[in-house]
Amino acid sequence: MFAIVETGGRQEKVTEGAVVVVDRLAADAGAEVTFDKVLIVQSGDDVMIGTPYVAGATVTGVVLDQSRGKKVRVFKMKRRKQYRRTRGHRTQQTRVQVKSIKV
Repeated sequence: MFAIVETGGRQEKVTEGAVVVVDRLAADAGAEVTFDKVLIVQSGDDVMIGTPYVAGATVTGVVLDQSRGKKVRVFKMKRRKQYRRTRGHRTQQTRVQVKSIKV
């Protein structure tokens, strides 16, 4: 059984027991979170596709920790003008372990 949920403007494929990394959620470690924007749910041969979301479907999980992603370097340059700028960016992330998928 798997589901595709929308969180943080992205779509994540989740299964029960899997650990997924999503954009920062406002929850402490150990807190339970619910994703209600479920796009697709598949169990066995039965597939439910939402328009845009599957009615009544939810995915619940437990927040493992809050962390930061790998550093991304942003480099800007204009040729022949001696203009160069380097900046770094680290995205705030949340690790969530999926407990159950309900339809």
